[in-house]
Amino acid sequence: MSTWIDIASLEDVPQRGARLVKTQLGCVAIFRTGEDEVFALENACPHKNGPLSEGIVHGKAVTCPLHNWVISLETGMVQGMDEGQVATYPARVIEGRILLDAAFLRERAVA
Repeated sequence: MSTWIDIASLEDVPQRGARLVKTQLGCVAIFRTGEDEVFALENACPHKNGPLSEGIVHGKAVTCPLHNWVISLETGMVQGMDEGQVATYPARVIEGRILLDAAFLRERAVA
């Protein structure tokens, strides 16, 4: 059974934008779509470790700012490629608050 941790207000992440959650094991990018859906992904693009949180969010994808690789926010898969994927993490919105799974946060303790 999952326990969810409140990390931010939905309004803290702009529509079609992202914010970072920093941990000891790396940064997690929190994305908000134009429809207010929230996704959490590893921040590093599998190509050259580009900061996905600085990319352009469109639909349910983000384009890496370094070399324009398109990553699915739902699956973490690189679109149009046979290989390449970033980790995805459980995230949800309840009453205007963004929540991440506590098990994930325990594994990646806040730095």
